[in-house]
Order: sequence, then C-alpha cells, then structure tokens
Amino acid sequence: MSVVATYSILGDWVRIVGGEHVTVTTLVGPGGDAHTYEPTPRDSVALHRAALVFENGIGFEAWLEKLFVASRSAAIRVVVTRKITSRNLISSSGQEEIDPHVWHCPRNAEAMVREIADALAARDPVHAADYLGRADDYIRKLNTLDAWIGEQIATIPESRRHLVTTHDTFGYFSDRYGFEVSSVMGSVSSESTDPAASDLAEVIDRIRAAQVPAVFTENIINPRLTEQVAREASVSIVPSLYTDALGPPGSKGATYLELMRFNVRTMTEALR
Repeated sequence: MSVVATYSILGDWVRIVGGEHVTVTTLVGPGGDAHTYEPTPRDSVALHRAALVFENGIGFEAWLEKLFVASRSAAIRVVVTRKITSRNLISSSGQEEIDPHVWHCPRNAEAMVREIADALAARDPVHAADYLGRADDYIRKLNTLDAWIGEQIATIPESRRHLVTTHDTFGYFSDRYGFEVSSVMGSVSSESTDPAASDLAEVIDRIRAAQVPAVFTENIINPRLTEQVAREASVSIVPSLYTDALGPPGSKGATYLELMRFNVRTMTEALR
C-alpha cells in the first residue's frame, strides 16, 4: 500500500507501524523545513498514487491543501494530531499563533502513533493486527523515553531550565518537563522575517537577566541570528538540536527516538 507522510518525523512513525505492508513517501525529508517547503511535481505524483496521506495539521503544512487538490488525489487524509489539545502563544509581533510542534512531547507522539495505526488498520484490515501490535511495541518505547527524559531533566537546576532556540519549537516539551522557552525569531514559524533590532535586544536582555548559560541552534534553520544573539549576550552557543526534522541516515537524529535522546543529552550537558 502506497502512503505519504508530510515530514520526516511522521514518516519515521509510519514506516515503523506500517512495516512491510506499506511503501512510504516522505515529502519533507531529513533536515527539511516544513514551514518553508516548496512542493515539487514528484510530490504531486506521490499524492495521486497514495491510499493514505498522513499529515501533522495544526497549520504546520500550509502548502498541503493546494498541493493535494492539484494532484487530484483520492487518498484519505489522516490528521494525526486530531486528539491533541494544541497550545497557543503570542508572537513578537503581537499575533496569536497555534503551535504545531506537538511531537516534542512523547505523550503526544503516542497519540499520533495510535492515529497512524488506526488509519492503516481501517484501510487494510487484513493486516490490522500487525499495525496495532507494532504501535503497541513502539508506544512502550515512548513510555520508556518519557521516563528517561524526566530523569535527565531532573539533573538540571530549575533556575537553569531555560531553552533559547531560533524559533518557538519546544513549547510542548517545556510544558511537559518544566522549562521556560524563548526564541530569537519570536514565532512558531521559521518563515518569519528577521526580527527587528529592538526585538533582538529584548531577547538578549532576557537571556542576560535569566543568566541563561547557552542558546541552541536548530538543524532546519540558518544559525546566523542565533549566533549573533549568543555573541551579544556573551553565552555559549550549542549546535545543533534536531527540531522540526530528522537528521540524515547515520546521524544521531536519524530516528525520532534517537532525535529525542540526542536533544535531551545536549540540553542537559549545556544547562547543568
């Protein structure tokens, strides 16, 4: 069965749950930024051939609706976040934004994996037990991951649990594990224009006031602005967390489980 996943983290889950019964095409691959992605004709072909399309939703793939219509696809669209309560934040421009980065919380990942398994089982009931069984196995790994993250975060003094990244991607992670978050761009989208000098100055002042020991770059975004903020705030810069995409095959973020463990190790080493 041919299926499509819109971005690499989601594609990782679909491959694991689908196993040998599915062929997965991922539109935004490792290292790619779904916020700024520009679809290709190959994407349209993949959608047209697919039986199912797995998407994040919550505004993450703003380009998908137009692409799906243009492809004349008859695929069933599966929004894997439909049972997750989204969080909002106010951007630096004063606009309310819905945060789509739900996967940084393993509890949300569990709900998304369940949606994948249920959709595959409904479309291909002959192999339903395989899909549901693989989802159960993977969710046990997510529960282990969640407990491990809690143990690691407990080693960081509460006063130092402040994540500064390029865009606002760790909101759900911070809600789960007790961090304060700031971003250089002041938005959940990496499409935002460069912030005004006054906004950058405010971020720098906040970093200094909180005595933040380090700021983090991201694998999907040019680190230029974040490096500038780190220099002016006189703090360390840590390259680079995996945020909205997996790393390439063979990297320390090649799968979701590896991505999360790498990110948490990097955070704890920099903030302790």
